[in-house]
Amino acid sequence: MFSGYLTVAERCEACGLPMADHDTGDGPAVFVIFILGAVVVPLALWVEAAFEPPLWLHAVLWGTVVMGGTIALLRPLKGVMVALHYRHRTPGG
Repeated sequence: MFSGYLTVAERCEACGLPMADHDTGDGPAVFVIFILGAVVVPLALWVEAAFEPPLWLHAVLWGTVVMGGTIALLRPLKGVMVALHYRHRTPGG
């Protein structure tokens, strides 16, 4: 489905379906922001209340968690968006 980390292949390797026109836009990035925000913010507040670490530790810890989560979630969510685009596009579109 992908020819690079986030680049959609021109054609499906298995069936030859043209996939170049499936544009997901910013949809996957928005979903990653919502998912990570819903997970990281409560965790950061809980860590602050329970342990009171210094601010630099918050920045290192949560920056790493957010970057790792973004790398882990962005490609699968882009795949889901391409599949949804293929499934729900109008006939002849």
